[in-house]
Amino acid sequence: MLRHLIVFSLLTLLAGCTGLTSREAIEGQGDAQLWKAHKAQIASLDGWQISGKVGIRAPKDSGSGTLFWLQRQDYYDIRLSGPLGRGAARLTGREGKILLEVANQGRYEAESPEALLEEKLGWRLPVSHLQWWVRGLPAPGSRSTVTLDGNSQLARLRQDNWDVEYLSYVEQNGYSLPERIKLHGENLDVTLVIKDWQPRQLGQ
Repeated sequence: MLRHLIVFSLLTLLAGCTGLTSREAIEGQGDAQLWKAHKAQIASLDGWQISGKVGIRAPKDSGSGTLFWLQRQDYYDIRLSGPLGRGAARLTGREGKILLEVANQGRYEAESPEALLEEKLGWRLPVSHLQWWVRGLPAPGSRSTVTLDGNSQLARLRQDNWDVEYLSYVEQNGYSLPERIKLHGENLDVTLVIKDWQPRQLGQ
């Protein structure tokens, strides 16, 4: 279904980094100081290449597909193929100019992912948060509740009416990064399994 293809394409979008201040309540068994250090290290990543699989479950539709996500500071190139058995989508751009291309459907442009989502689907979702959530961090600028695991990294995140579960992590180039993530929102569940993480620090 085209609306879910567009939804996940937008959900995987980043809209530019904004800073590290986050109003968060900390729960769980981890150590707050170790969590702070982990957060600072992971937030330093401003480039990555991710490939993996995504599953989508909605009241009337479900399916799976493959994901490729290239991030270079504020520029991104995100490609999604096969969700719900319907073609492919590609999302490119940077903050202020977003282009969504859907196979056999057309091209859509907007100044922000939120604007594009609301214009095409009439839905309001915190689509810009995914640049943080995919790295295992709460997004800055809104309240969050973080539950830490025994390694003082995220086990669960509650933010802006979304529940994000971190089921496993992988070590890559000295970084501990999410490998399997489940996102629960109103009438939409997304499962992301990252098969390959290539993190980068580009702004140094």
